[in-house]
Amino acid sequence: MASTGAKARLRAAAHVAASTAVLPILIVSVIVLVDLLGGSGMMWLPLLAAGPALAATTCGPRGVLGVGFLAAGFGTALGIRDGVPCHELVVVLAALVAVTLASALASALRGRREKVLAAVRSVAEAAQHALLKPVPATVGPFQTAVRYSAAAAEARIGGDLYALVPTPYGVRLLVGDVRGKGLPAVSTAALVVGIFREAAYDEPDLLAVVDRIERSLARNLDADDFVTAVVAGHPREGRLEVVNCGHAPPLLVRDSEVVPVEPTHPTPPLGLRALTGEAPTLQVLPFTDGDQLLLYTDGVTEARDHNRDFYPLAKGLERHLTDNPARTLTALHHELLAHVGGHLHDDAALLLLRKPTAAEAPAGAATAPETVSHTAGDLRSVPPHARSSTEGTSGSTGSRAAETAEGAAGAADLRIPSGRSAGAGSR
Repeated sequence: MASTGAKARLRAAAHVAASTAVLPILIVSVIVLVDLLGGSGMMWLPLLAAGPALAATTCGPRGVLGVGFLAAGFGTALGIRDGVPCHELVVVLAALVAVTLASALASALRGRREKVLAAVRSVAEAAQHALLKPVPATVGPFQTAVRYSAAAAEARIGGDLYALVPTPYGVRLLVGDVRGKGLPAVSTAALVVGIFREAAYDEPDLLAVVDRIERSLARNLDADDFVTAVVAGHPREGRLEVVNCGHAPPLLVRDSEVVPVEPTHPTPPLGLRALTGEAPTLQVLPFTDGDQLLLYTDGVTEARDHNRDFYPLAKGLERHLTDNPARTLTALHHELLAHVGGHLHDDAALLLLRKPTAAEAPAGAATAPETVSHTAGDLRSVPPHARSSTEGTSGSTGSRAAETAEGAAGAADLRIPSGRSAGAGSR
């Protein structure tokens, strides 16, 4: 994704450079034509200096000298034709030579600065690419796609973050939003993504992954900083685990119906647990062939149009839903930009996960039998086997994993409000 965007920008820059390189010659040609049509006199000849001056902004030193030489040749010919006195013509040509040499020097300095800027941008692109890596079309048994937009000019990343990694404990994913903007937010996003990638491989329990992130943020964040996030995992066939830390609820798609996965127990954002004492809970829901899960940040749902209306993400997802996550997100992203008039004023991230059907499952994908069955149909009435564990972070990791796997007593049903339409946007 990042490399494709960089190539597109390079192609656009090359096209613009090729178009503007002819402007200095065009300027000289117009001045010569005007002088020829205007009769004798030297009033137009000094304007030939505009050619090399403009060339300094679009060409290299050799190009500037070439335009200056061309302008001097035309100036000499026109001066002789128009009967300009010799001493006046010499003054005009001397001024033209001085402007040409100064423009060539300016062009050389501009070229050096552009090389330095290109090197800095290359390093920045590499750093941004390392932080938010492109997501392949297939990860484990899933089809995946990501769309990310940074609000800051020239930036590819911001305070929103995502990560998706295959681990020994199944595919795990993260979408989050750092409080604030600018470089401090990017620094925190890098910290969260790095911890998640490490913990996702080490910890068999998804709650333990969240604990690792929380402990690190408690040591490194300022008192008023925090990160909202959704961490999800697919430990085995047919089962999806979700931990929501103060983030917008993911959207679950089943049988073309879109329903928000509301947290069963509100949990504060990462970095604020010490203030509230609230431990995150683990939601467990069925996730089988054809199901999709959309994770997003508030830069999407809080995007406003000229009437100050929020973008209705759930309805947009219903309109553009396909069996191809990349195509779905591309259509959503285009509609989102159209909704706001072409430019987002906040960072925005969309991550879509889809479980292919058995007929379209990618080669090598896990084909283990389902261990959590579900009843297709109205998602507002989730069957009893779609339970959500309400266990906290206390106790050992092993015991929590065991309790979750067995559906321990005290688990609560997944709460999806019955009075909320499937197309209702989350604001």
